[in-house]
Amino acid sequence: MKNVLFLLVLFSVNVFATPVNINTADAQTIADSLSNIGIKKAEAIVAHRNKIGAFKSLEELGLVSGIGDKTIEKNKADIFLSDPATATPVSAIESTDKPTKKK
Repeated sequence: MKNVLFLLVLFSVNVFATPVNINTADAQTIADSLSNIGIKKAEAIVAHRNKIGAFKSLEELGLVSGIGDKTIEKNKADIFLSDPATATPVSAIESTDKPTKKK
């Protein structure tokens, strides 16, 4: 019984993601916070950020090698582009890149 409980606790750790600011977090924090993001992908996120600058939109995360649409979709509620204490999750922000119709 103890083994079953231990396994449940062990596997549940990765089920619950923690919100993370991908513009300030280190690779280990990103890897620990997001689903399907291991240390290698997290390091790629940090390297991309250091080379190009801060992410301005969730779509820019898709430019990082190894980060696809499914991974972004799965984690979008837990990805922030600024301080989570004062920010709105990226998933709650409507895209402003959509063209508007002129009347």
